[in-house]
Amino acid sequence: MRSIKLPYFKIYIMGKVIGIKNSSANLEDLGIKNTLSQYWNLTQEELVEETIKRNQGQLNDTGALAVCTGEFTGRSPKDKFFVKDSYTENVLDWGDINIPISAEVFEKLYNKIANYFEGKEVFVRDCYACAKDEYRTNVRVVSELPWATMFAGNMFLRPTQAEIESSQTDWLILHAPGFKANGAEDGIRQHNFSIINLSKKIAIIGGSAYTGEIKKGIFSVLNMVLPHEHKVLSMHCSANAGEQGDVALFFGLSGTGKTTLSADPERPLIGDDEHGWDSNSVFNFEGGCYAKCIDLSAEKEPDIYGAIKHGAILENIGFIPGTRSVDYAATPYTENTRVSYPLHFIKNALPKSVGGEPKNIFFLTYDAFGVLPPISQLTVGQAMYYFLSGFTSKVAGTEVGVVEPQTTFSACFGAVFLPLHPTKYAELLGEKLEKNPDIKVWLLNTGYTGGAYGTGKRMSLTHTRALIKSALSGNLNNVTYETHPVFGLKFPTACDAVPAQVLNPRNTWENKDAYDTKALDLAKAFAKNFKKFEGKASEEMKAAAPKVPTEA
Repeated sequence: MRSIKLPYFKIYIMGKVIGIKNSSANLEDLGIKNTLSQYWNLTQEELVEETIKRNQGQLNDTGALAVCTGEFTGRSPKDKFFVKDSYTENVLDWGDINIPISAEVFEKLYNKIANYFEGKEVFVRDCYACAKDEYRTNVRVVSELPWATMFAGNMFLRPTQAEIESSQTDWLILHAPGFKANGAEDGIRQHNFSIINLSKKIAIIGGSAYTGEIKKGIFSVLNMVLPHEHKVLSMHCSANAGEQGDVALFFGLSGTGKTTLSADPERPLIGDDEHGWDSNSVFNFEGGCYAKCIDLSAEKEPDIYGAIKHGAILENIGFIPGTRSVDYAATPYTENTRVSYPLHFIKNALPKSVGGEPKNIFFLTYDAFGVLPPISQLTVGQAMYYFLSGFTSKVAGTEVGVVEPQTTFSACFGAVFLPLHPTKYAELLGEKLEKNPDIKVWLLNTGYTGGAYGTGKRMSLTHTRALIKSALSGNLNNVTYETHPVFGLKFPTACDAVPAQVLNPRNTWENKDAYDTKALDLAKAFAKNFKKFEGKASEEMKAAAPKVPTEA
């Protein structure tokens, strides 16, 4: 009999299948059998209703859905694994970040999750990553939680109904927060896990409802596939563009200001967190934003604040007692309070999420020592050095166990998401900077000034915005620069709307000797961290290192 390709269909039969799906899609092919109900590609509005119906969330006074992620309110890096097999064995940078696991352990846990779904309601979302068509990656998310598939609909790009009907799934995510593994008996550390199988193109997540595991799982996949197979630089950064199309990139870990600083009402937003840079463009991996909302206010961050409306998802927030108004200063569960919303909730977001090559690149560092200048212009060698160093401080709440800022070095400002050796990404960046000498690279300290954490104060967001604006407009090209005696960083001595004293970090400290000691301590930390890269680093990169006196 000749096969006929049927169109997508929409069925409303409680207890079986509800929603829009490809006629060839069948969960039984994935080993998921005898489900109570299957909900395929429901609208965001329908998913809100399903969440409230199950008492899994409530609406705040702006119409956003508020949920709690339970035991885990941040990622759990020690419980993230990659399957080590013939494809990945000699490609991935194995170690404490990319933790290997056997194919047998993966298969065992996959089957357990598939069996776990039996007799349960299952929600399915078809979406995709990469706004540039050449790299489009179709993703199917299968979860027991309606708001988890709603999160996928916010954060990934959204296909049309016709595309759902005709497209094939490239990657599968099975998301089972209620399933708890047996730890060592199942071959893992504890009851929760996130495992990526690059050969089978499947990710499984169990024991944790923190939605960031879904988003970052696909980011980790693209961070391997795009550089390794396409020579595209994958980046943990936000991006926006000026009226003339001049693109700016903002690199940094969670909490350093990527979302805040890229959400500029005067510059259309390309994307919030994850991008690719190929031979002629910068493109977003996602279709949404996942912003921290601790201490959020309309005055400080009007774009993010305004995006918290019906269709957005608030995670782990607190309410003003007796109301449905969010208390953004409250931390009833974590400091890592979050909001997820589709990119078009930002008024000036670019519809296609693709821009040209960057003109300015900002490395955002949350310097808890209070040593680095608020802004410095980097040479190519310094750009490579500070990119590979990835100095920052982990911010409270973004990872399990982090309750106050911890100074750290995260290669390429996202080491925990990089499956390949960091030098692979640094080499790609270096090639692009050499090819485009007009690109300006800036090191921006969004951390502390006037002292270290506990003594100094957080860098003024107003001052940071003014520095960025001056850099983007070219105003910092025509001012005098001073060179830091230890770090060799050139920083401006004047900038509109920023007090001159703030620009030189030493001048903000009452005790200048204490500053000099702290600067030397930080320089030594840089030197110690960079030893692991020295074997592959160029002489230009090595020359960009801070000056540390030789010990007698």
